[in-house]
Amino acid sequence: MPRRTEPSTTSTTPKGSGKGEGDYAAAARHQAEAARFAKSGKVQKAAEEAKRAVEGDEADDLAAAEVKGRSRAKGDDSQS
Repeated sequence: MPRRTEPSTTSTTPKGSGKGEGDYAAAARHQAEAARFAKSGKVQKAAEEAKRAVEGDEADDLAAAEVKGRSRAKGDDSQS
């Protein structure tokens, strides 16, 4: 019969912090805020403002910010 081992008790994350593989409290706050925004009726207006920014005077600055952000990203997201 295989020997039963105890789970590791060493961790770089304080017990009960909710952090490690992800920050569950931050994820929950984000989900709640995203749901609140979606129900607010402001999505269409925000989308129209974003479209004007991307197609207008801010286009070059936004494109440069995207390039800078992608250069610091861990994974390749170029197919999106």
